[in-house]
Amino acid sequence: MNPDDTIAVQPGHPFPLGASVQADGVNFSLFTASATSVELLLFDRCDLPPSRAIRLDPLVNKTYYYWHVFVPNLRSGQLYGYRAWGPFRPEDGQRFDSSKVLLDPYTRAVSYGANWSRAAALSLGDNAVSALKSVVVDTSGYDWHGDQPLQQPMNRTVIYELHTRGYTAHPSSGVPNPGTFSGLQAKIAYLKQLGITAVELLPIQQFDEQEVAHRNPLTGEQLCNYWGYAPLAFFAPHLGYVTSADPLHAVNELRDLVRAMHQAGIEVILDVVFNHTAENDHTGPTISFRGLENRAYYMLCQDKRYYRSFSGTGNTVDCNHSIVRRLIIDCLRYWVTEYHIDGFRFDLASVLSRNQDGEPMTDAPILWEIESDPVLAGTKLIAEAWDAVGLYQLGSFTGDRWAEWNGRFRDDIRRFIRGDDDTVRDLAWRLCGSFDIFRDKPSYTSYRSINYITCHDGFTLADLVTYEHKLNQANGENNRDGADTNYSWNCGIEGPSQDPQVQALRRRQTRNLLTLLLVARGTPMLLSGDEFGRTQQGNNNAYCQDNAISWVNWDSAGQNDGLQRFVREMVAFRMRHPTLTVNHELGSRPFEELFHEGITYHGVKLNQPDWGSRSHSLAVRFHGLSGDGDIYLLMNAFHEDLGFELPTDMTWQRIVDTSLSEPDDFTSEAQAPTLHTPTYRLPAHSVALLYGTRP
Repeated sequence: MNPDDTIAVQPGHPFPLGASVQADGVNFSLFTASATSVELLLFDRCDLPPSRAIRLDPLVNKTYYYWHVFVPNLRSGQLYGYRAWGPFRPEDGQRFDSSKVLLDPYTRAVSYGANWSRAAALSLGDNAVSALKSVVVDTSGYDWHGDQPLQQPMNRTVIYELHTRGYTAHPSSGVPNPGTFSGLQAKIAYLKQLGITAVELLPIQQFDEQEVAHRNPLTGEQLCNYWGYAPLAFFAPHLGYVTSADPLHAVNELRDLVRAMHQAGIEVILDVVFNHTAENDHTGPTISFRGLENRAYYMLCQDKRYYRSFSGTGNTVDCNHSIVRRLIIDCLRYWVTEYHIDGFRFDLASVLSRNQDGEPMTDAPILWEIESDPVLAGTKLIAEAWDAVGLYQLGSFTGDRWAEWNGRFRDDIRRFIRGDDDTVRDLAWRLCGSFDIFRDKPSYTSYRSINYITCHDGFTLADLVTYEHKLNQANGENNRDGADTNYSWNCGIEGPSQDPQVQALRRRQTRNLLTLLLVARGTPMLLSGDEFGRTQQGNNNAYCQDNAISWVNWDSAGQNDGLQRFVREMVAFRMRHPTLTVNHELGSRPFEELFHEGITYHGVKLNQPDWGSRSHSLAVRFHGLSGDGDIYLLMNAFHEDLGFELPTDMTWQRIVDTSLSEPDDFTSEAQAPTLHTPTYRLPAHSVALLYGTRP
């Protein structure tokens, strides 16, 4: 026994929640309204039984719903957990199990190693040795060198979505400590050169990799939750992304990454998952929330033995319960104040608009609290404005501040570029800010549309022009998982091809999609590796593939340096021209006015756009702001060459023509050739971008 163990504990305080380090010890506070008894366990190592058990006295260590105790002489790094006694009555929604060691919902770090067993958390019996352990964390003392969140304007933002591990896990990454926060930090110079202004990290809140139990039927490989959408501890960085098994190292290694990103002028946005946890449905394990206050943390069915599942994962967090609202706000504030995080993308954000019975609310309390919180006032808020069972709120998501992932942009641009009918008018709306979708938001500005062609969920850009059918057999779900509708086109041959004509067409289609993304009004988002043709071999749902299927293969960067250059130049072109990044506001005007504000539409003949269902071409003129030139975008998704008349009031230079070979596919304004013909001939399945100045 440690000599300090003889020191008597003190009653402690209910605030703050979690474990808070003080001058002479640590205060612990835990919410559980229905527990009849609570025990605080202290551990010397994550894989050993508890070294001390402190039973809390409800007459001394409880205030209303909060159990608390102060333990002298403890310090940062102490491992701990809880046991909670109470009724196990699933029919009443109560699932206490004192044989399970529980994570503190407010823990700032998690400790585990080979000891962690999800199976032991599922089965009967004590799991003290094999449980995850909470960690006391003192966040003071870190030298930020004066750093603060960057708060860059949204209209000057280019987002780059990446997976922290997958970005550098491949041996070709050439970084020390691959697959970690430190490894990602080694790629900052590359990100800076690419020109993006913000990275959006797939979930880094502590999640359970063991949440996926099945194997790859093709190889026998054990699969895992790779993406990270299986949260367990909302305040804790994922220990699997750290160079050391020391959970305190996770705190500072992530801070080092954020600080270095900021020094390069790059913001850090977190993909946060508050809609569900890794405890899954009624057959799932007891790890934390379920064993503390099941009825508060989760939405339960009318038959309270079962969980409502609007997330598609077996449970749904009751985000508008007062206790959960407080946890979410405290958590977001913590990431901003202690990690200087610049923004959040909320996974399946429509779940946050549901009440306890799962019904959608017009003014969900948690969404308004997030939007109006003063600590978060300068933080970017991005919603994935739908959930897994059909609540689709794109354009109607709560509030005056939220940006939204624009799934319509993805689909409409894909459909036009592959040559679908009935796409031209939708194409025009997407390019001018999607005001038709957001027509009911008087406060809407065009930058709040997060435009993307690809993201982690679906085909990569290279696969989008290579496959028409998903190849998800390796996921072990008989190819049933992942979207069946991808609006992809294989350009004539399914899968990889050595046919030079197919390769040339795929090259054009890739650049066509990128050009429209980086010209359109709104905030563009790129998927990591798309800039040099990363493939997932046709897998459009690689959530469980922690292997070469998902990892970024940096050898492709050298093999596709022309595409990489094209993306880099297009990003730079966008940032040079305020005509493409200026805010356009709906206000009180009819949304149709925004269809023409600063834009004119043309066809192969000037002022004669073809809006017909069989049309596959459009020309869009972005009229330049003062001090900037005009930008003329020509799009031909037809199977034959087309000649587009050019406006005669400008001298036009050809910046982009996706039908041309590298490096002529993009030429900077200083070197771009001047056009001397009244018509620009654009080959089939090509896009051109012209820059005009007054003669």
